Parts: sequence; C-alpha cells; structure tokens
Amino acid sequence: MNRGNLGAGLLVFGIIVLILVCFVTGVQNLFAVGSPKQLPAVSEEVAGKIEAAVPAAATARPAKARKILVFWLCKGYFHDSIPVVNKAIEVMGKKTGAFEAVFSDDMNEFTAEKLAGFDAVLFNNTTKLEFNEPGQREALMDFVKGGKGIIGIHAATDNFYNWPEGAEMMGGLFAGHPWTAEGTWAIKNVEPNHPLNAAFKGEGFKINDEIYRVRPLKPMENRRVLLALDLDDPATKSAKGVRESDRDKPVSWVRDYDKGRVFYCGLGHNKEVFFQPAILRHYLDGIQFALGDLKVDASPVTEKAEQK
Repeated sequence: MNRGNLGAGLLVFGIIVLILVCFVTGVQNLFAVGSPKQLPAVSEEVAGKIEAAVPAAATARPAKARKILVFWLCKGYFHDSIPVVNKAIEVMGKKTGAFEAVFSDDMNEFTAEKLAGFDAVLFNNTTKLEFNEPGQREALMDFVKGGKGIIGIHAATDNFYNWPEGAEMMGGLFAGHPWTAEGTWAIKNVEPNHPLNAAFKGEGFKINDEIYRVRPLKPMENRRVLLALDLDDPATKSAKGVRESDRDKPVSWVRDYDKGRVFYCGLGHNKEVFFQPAILRHYLDGIQFALGDLKVDASPVTEKAEQK
C-alpha cells in the first residue's frame, strides 16, 4: 500500500471513530443515567400552574408540626419531572400547613439520628437505589416499623432490587411500562368511597402519563389498592406489550407496615401530572395518611373479606 492510500485509509478510519463516539455520546445523553449535580430550576410558569393546582387546605389537621425528607437521588434513569415534583411538594406543605419539606440526594441522611427529625420519607422518582450499607437499611426499616411514614412517587418502585425487605415494604418492584408516557390511559377507581380517593368523586379517569407494571402478581393480598389500570378501556388494553396478567395492575395503594404507614402512587412520569388538582389532592391525602394525620383503613380488601 502506498502512502497516499494509507493516509486516505487512516482518514476514513478516523472519521468512522468520530461518528461512533458522537453516536454513543448522543445515546448516553438521550438516556441520561444518574442525578445531575444540580437540579434544573422550575420556571415561573410551571410554578404558577402548581400553585393553582395545589389544594388550599389540608384534609386533616396535623396533630403536630410535621417534617418530610424528600429524597430524589437516582442511580438509574433520571426523570425530568423530579424538580417539578419537588416544587409541588414544597408548595403543598407551605400552602396547606400540613408539613415542612426538606430536600436531599445525600445517602448520609439515612442514619437513625438524622431520620429521627422526620415524620416521613418521600422517594421522589428515585431509581436503582440499593442501600448497600447495612446501617442505612436498618435505619430506614426501624424508621417505618417504629411508626413513621414512607411515600413513593412513580419510580419509587424502581429500587431495592438487591434488598427484598425494602422492595416488599414499598409494595412491589418495577417490571416494565407498556403504557408509555406518550399515551393516554384509563385508570379505574378501585375504592370509590375510600377517603384517599375523595378527589376523584367516585369516578375513574384518563391520564397522559407513563404507567408501571409492578410485581408481585397478586397485589390485593398485601396492600389496599386505591387505583388500578382499567383494561376494559380499548386503548389501555391494546398497548404494545400488554399481557393477560396485567388486569387490575395497581397504580396507587396504601398499607400498614408494622407500626408505620406506606403510600405509593405510580402517577408522575410526566410533569404535567402535577398541574392537575385532583392528582395533587390524592397525593396530599396520601401524604397525610403516611404522616399519621389522616386516619383511614389500609387493610387489604381480601383480608377484610376473610374476617367477615
């Protein structure tokens, strides 16, 4: 090979390498993994929509001043709705007087000493959290089992894959989302008369959001399911990847966990969800349940049927 051909070959090779590097970088940016160093600011327009949608008052009067740790660390996919959720929780606490919110992405918060200052921990779209340190696991479990609250928003079930007790406490594990963020899906009001569903006035509804499939397959046995996917709706039933076992997939639930309380709602991939008054009222009521201020029946329906 002469020098001219060699030089041309090296040039072509260099161009191919450059294209590959740009492609890989683009893909990594498209599917961003992990929390950013600093959260993007919420615009005045978005803040105004949240302010207008947040309830004017708490449903229950707090028994005492309440404080929530809002935790948003991501080791996996980072949802761009996280700053909006944080803003909604901040506004909700201030506007209703139901609680004070403290925000963090520092795993060092999970010690017995630091958690003692909070009444609940809210996992805001956290992903792939592992809690590898035994002391952190113990601190969180002692916190909820001792009578405090846990709140999970959307991706809060996309954690604890190597910690079965943590996953069981939250109520399940992420197992896919045939119902993508671009679609509009039907939600069934499983408990029309339950106080935490008061915002929906006894009706189901449709929503543009990403809906998770969550294991286990028999959710009614260890949680009181409030909202579920309505697969009687043709569009919801025909989403690509839907299985026969997806019927009655839970979207929102509550449960007692030893002396503590857990509230989870899978709505919240799309930031526009937090501009909807009924959804924010559902979240506020669920948070007040987790805090211990809104007393409701959290026993599984199947358990109640067996007791009769």
